[in-house]
Amino acid sequence: MVQETFLRAWRRRESFQGRASVRSWLYRIATNACLDALKRRPRRAVPRTHRTLSTLDDPIPPPVTEPVWLEPYPDELLLIDDNDPETYFSMREHITLAFIIALHLLPPRQRAILLLRDVLDWKARDVAVLLDTTVSAVKSALHRARATLAEHHRASGAEGEAVPMPDDASHTLLTSYVHAWETADINALLQLLKEEATFSMPPIPSWYRGRETIGGLTAKTVFSGQANGRWRLLPTRANRQIAFGLYRRSEGDRTFSGYGIQVLTFHRRLIADITTFRNPDLLPCFNLPLAFAAGDQQR
Repeated sequence: MVQETFLRAWRRRESFQGRASVRSWLYRIATNACLDALKRRPRRAVPRTHRTLSTLDDPIPPPVTEPVWLEPYPDELLLIDDNDPETYFSMREHITLAFIIALHLLPPRQRAILLLRDVLDWKARDVAVLLDTTVSAVKSALHRARATLAEHHRASGAEGEAVPMPDDASHTLLTSYVHAWETADINALLQLLKEEATFSMPPIPSWYRGRETIGGLTAKTVFSGQANGRWRLLPTRANRQIAFGLYRRSEGDRTFSGYGIQVLTFHRRLIADITTFRNPDLLPCFNLPLAFAAGDQQR
């Protein structure tokens, strides 16, 4: 879309007459390019916005391989000044996985208006000029977009904190979480979760809620059999949230192979959501290896 924006700007350069800034002119071209593209593409999702809640009685469905899934975004590619607290906390809120998920519930024009008004802090009249509409239409679309986001948060229990406070308690929690996965200790894992925590592993479209359900699911899937030592977690960051590169070792194998990227959401010092994006091709985007030998000190 960046390339398409500059191509359109070059082809229509005579349309820039200096009545507005070059920035506003390019924003208009970029927004229309993106709206055109979104008309041709399916909305991106995660399992909890793709289908209804699953239970342990339901068979685990096959992966959905069509390009419908959202993916995590590496923090290293986010241009945020951590030394500016106001900007840091504002942008963090608008980059978390929960916010990006909610955005994709909106029609393209509502999404554009919400981003321009609530993220980029544009005035309603400037958005109206950009989208060639009226101020009242902008305000109405923004109201509907905010209502959809609020309803999504109520329905999904998506309340959460992107990052736990960097103190000893949080460090202990994360250490316990890694240890629980690497030793396949289901009870230890469940003690770290909220009662209504959610769990999903796209591209498998099913998702689950509740400690007891997550315990039953992991017992028959990721922690089934002799699972102690099966998994390794390497720390990273995604969408300004705690994340891990997840690796799996087959029995008798000395190599841990990439499994995907796991993103955690916290609420009141407990884990509210675990989303594991089962795509090893994501690992290099986070400067993580695709595989490593069991004896390597990757941490």
